[in-house]
Amino acid sequence: MAVALVAVATTTRSILLRDVDSRISQLLTQETGEFANFVAQGVDPDAGGRFTNTERLLDVFLQRQYSDPDEELLGLLRTGDPRPRLLRQSRDFPPGTALHQDPASVTEIFASDASSGTLTRSEGEVAWAKVPITAGPGGTDRTGRTEGAFVVAFHTDRERAVADETFRLLLAISGVALLMTTGIGWAVAGRILAPVRVVRATAAQLTEQDLTRRIPVQGRDDIAALAETFNGMLDRLERAFAVQREFVDDAGHELRTPITIVRGHLELMGDDPAEREETVRLVTEELDRMSRIVEDLLLLAKAERPDFVAPEPVQVAELTADVFVKARALGEREWVLAEVADAKALLDPQRITQAMVQLAQNAVQHTRRGERVAVGSCVRVRASGVRIELYVADSGPGVQPQDAAVIFERFRRGTARRGARATGAGLGLSIVQAIAEGHQGRAELRPTEGGGATFALVLDATAPTTEATPHTP
Repeated sequence: MAVALVAVATTTRSILLRDVDSRISQLLTQETGEFANFVAQGVDPDAGGRFTNTERLLDVFLQRQYSDPDEELLGLLRTGDPRPRLLRQSRDFPPGTALHQDPASVTEIFASDASSGTLTRSEGEVAWAKVPITAGPGGTDRTGRTEGAFVVAFHTDRERAVADETFRLLLAISGVALLMTTGIGWAVAGRILAPVRVVRATAAQLTEQDLTRRIPVQGRDDIAALAETFNGMLDRLERAFAVQREFVDDAGHELRTPITIVRGHLELMGDDPAEREETVRLVTEELDRMSRIVEDLLLLAKAERPDFVAPEPVQVAELTADVFVKARALGEREWVLAEVADAKALLDPQRITQAMVQLAQNAVQHTRRGERVAVGSCVRVRASGVRIELYVADSGPGVQPQDAAVIFERFRRGTARRGARATGAGLGLSIVQAIAEGHQGRAELRPTEGGGATFALVLDATAPTTEATPHTP
């Protein structure tokens, strides 16, 4: 803004000075034009005819003129000396500034071959123009030489001083305006950027242990939107750190148990071959369990990556049949292929098979030999759109109400377990949930009609070819 204000003031001064030069040029042209016209057409009032004497011509013309402020009208006559004789008609000037009081300058103008120019003196600058009076045809004398001259001189200092004063006044006003604008801008910018400073201060105070600080949101402008976005980011970070801490605590607890068992058996192992064989068996089982826990943790870590699932067009009926065949090898149960959905959907067949086999394994762990386990798929039309459901339903004891809310969380196990001894770490249903969410869907728990639990993958689907078709083995 300072550069702009200085540029405006400088441009204004240039315009004013150019206007001064233009007005002075017009005045000089006008005065010399009037004199040239008087020479050509003027009549001597005493003789009643044309002027025949240069001094008489200049004297009559100057008597009839009244010069403007800062203007001098001079009549010059040639003499035997280089210095001309002066006739003048002018306003009074302060002593020492008038051109007619400077014989050297007057002589310089009279001797100049130019018709106009600018004379720079210590007393001030003078713009001048002259009309020489020569002898010869149409002239006043017959000698053929310059007998005199009419000179118009204009003192430019006062006119230029007005422009300079205006320039200084503009600079002063601009300075005041700049100071006021700076103060107002400082206050407004400080008020606008205050939330940004709060964001910076809040970010500086955040630690991994304390993510509870939030930024107060005021208004509905871009800064408020920034504060809301920052608060949302803090919410996500707080949840992520909480889940991470819980996950690390649970993983440490789950891994600590087999490590303790392995260490205890190794420390107590004697020299008896049978005891050594039993210890090796137990240690191997615990190491296998630790390996499965680590593999499940790695799988859940991959679930956060965008390439966790690779969807492709899949016939849901064929996928359901393949899962049913693989599930039957998990245990001696009454396996039933309840229904299949004759539909096509974008799914990752390997991940879906992994999730369904995990649900089937979970059903085997919660049922006895010979109890019923059903595998199926169907198409359901809901208000939110068409959904593909793949499910495993068992006739076991079901899930206790206190477990239903947390059963899909990591390292959570149901309290009502019977059937085969559980060897998992409580990560199986978490993996199922991660696979469902990777397909933009979810995992659901429902009670089975007649007793038991039904776990279903509810997934988005393309338009199905037909409705679900019931099927029995």
